[in-house]
Amino acid sequence: MSVTLFIIVALVGVVVGILSGLLGIGGGMIMVPLFRLIFGLSPLQATGTSLLAIVPTSLAGLIQHLRQHDLLVVLGVASGIAGACTSPLGVQLAAASPGWLVMLVAAIVIAFSAVKTLKKAVKSPKKSTSSQASSSTPQSTSGNELMVDPPHKRQILMGIPIGLVAGVLSGYIGVGGGFIMVPLFSSLVHASMRQSTATSLVSITILAIPGAILQLSLGNAQLMIALAMVVGSIPGAILGAYLAKRINDRALRFAFGAMLLVAAIMLVVN
Repeated sequence: MSVTLFIIVALVGVVVGILSGLLGIGGGMIMVPLFRLIFGLSPLQATGTSLLAIVPTSLAGLIQHLRQHDLLVVLGVASGIAGACTSPLGVQLAAASPGWLVMLVAAIVIAFSAVKTLKKAVKSPKKSTSSQASSSTPQSTSGNELMVDPPHKRQILMGIPIGLVAGVLSGYIGVGGGFIMVPLFSSLVHASMRQSTATSLVSITILAIPGAILQLSLGNAQLMIALAMVVGSIPGAILGAYLAKRINDRALRFAFGAMLLVAAIMLVVN
């Protein structure tokens, strides 16, 4: 890879990182189409390289969210561990599937999540409030309130099935799984959008590791391309997580849904 191309990919990585930290995604929904379009990687190479870059990108955003105290750690760990168990299964299924099917499944699932998120954004009040939030619960300057942590047992019981599904999809289409976890955390656990996006980064960091290792062992991950992406995505993710604290719940939902729609369209075009 030339120095010029490395710099270009790193700059793209900054944008990917900002979206990752802001919206609680690993960045794979953007990286997979870009790797296909810019580098002409095969679907398996694109998904493998994406998984490799997702781990440090998500970790960077997660650390910033931890400093801001706006995530549900138990829920994230439970879903992450469950997803780590099924992520290798998704990788194996992808290896046995034709490339067009991997891209098609990715587009359908991401489009479904986009529609679900946008519907909830339309129905939500313009100023996000939560009847579950207490006066001691921290809130951002934009009025984006956080709900009180649900009981740990409920977080574990809800996090495990969410993680199992997200893990398979993560390994199969080479994304972190945030596109499915964020809407499910919001609708099933009733977390605020900000908590959902922050918590998903905990899960993504954990569940992407086995898939990334397996893709490396299969020779699907392109190390230099992943490195160039990570150089930009790490600082971008930190900035994105910082910005998330200053954007209200409704705006985050619209941003998340719109980003998913763009990713789905890119995959279909691919």
